Amino acid sequence: MTKIQYYIGVDGGGTGTRLKILDSNGIFFSQGSGAASALSLGIDKSWKSIIDILNECLKNKEFKLSQCALGVGISGMNNTNWKKDFLKSNPGFKTVIAKSDGFTTLLGAHNDNPGIIIALGTGSVGMSKDNKGKIKVISGWGYPAGDEASGSWLGMQSVRYTQKVLDGRIKSSPLSDMIKKTCAKNPEEFLKWLGRATQTDYAKLAPLVFMVASKDSFANELIETSLVDIEQMIFALDKNEKLPIVMCGKLGEHFLSYLPDHISKRCIPSLGSSVDGALMLIREKDFK
Repeated sequence: MTKIQYYIGVDGGGTGTRLKILDSNGIFFSQGSGAASALSLGIDKSWKSIIDILNECLKNKEFKLSQCALGVGISGMNNTNWKKDFLKSNPGFKTVIAKSDGFTTLLGAHNDNPGIIIALGTGSVGMSKDNKGKIKVISGWGYPAGDEASGSWLGMQSVRYTQKVLDGRIKSSPLSDMIKKTCAKNPEEFLKWLGRATQTDYAKLAPLVFMVASKDSFANELIETSLVDIEQMIFALDKNEKLPIVMCGKLGEHFLSYLPDHISKRCIPSLGSSVDGALMLIREKDFK
């Protein structure tokens, strides 16, 4: 039986990928980050990002993929066809356990205890584990049809608003000024930007919404709309309003200060990350 040399945990999204390595005894060895690996961007691109980061972390070490166990939580893994293709494309890892990044975030955030996560990054998803161990998932329908309150959703709404400004249908605002400065200042260049824009590109615009919210009515409106979606997600996951909540992702942290009191008082700090959840998956399997 091949001995595991390294346990590797991966958290992959539409903006970036994070990876952590433990040695054979489960002791932290290395970590790194790199390009996006959401499955919606392509299976080959996802694997390339993982391998590139792994090689960088272990560049001075001799290792074989056949002696490595990989736990991954990647956006899009809830799509059964994408998951099947991802596992089929395994470049040689001894073991691969693949779940959605929402699941590994839930696992890590509450250390496998009951609770809720609202994960807001490039995409969005809500998940819960109740006191009986039942897992529930909401949202996470993906770009561009779903992912309310996510970075890609906020970015897309901001771009649509800016299109109207460029047309002269509505007046400019601090938000549209920031979008034009970031993307393109005139309609011709803006069309070129739209033609190549991905969910990652839209998500990169989301922080601008919070930067100008105090002086831009539309930016504030986007935040208020997102808060309604977040509250609906939380209630759908826990109608008894008892489970602790972790707001995850960079946008989750942004929204914390905007949450109403009845929700914010249930929020707790995350006990671990999605990468930690991915490592829990692979190490629990290995020791069963």
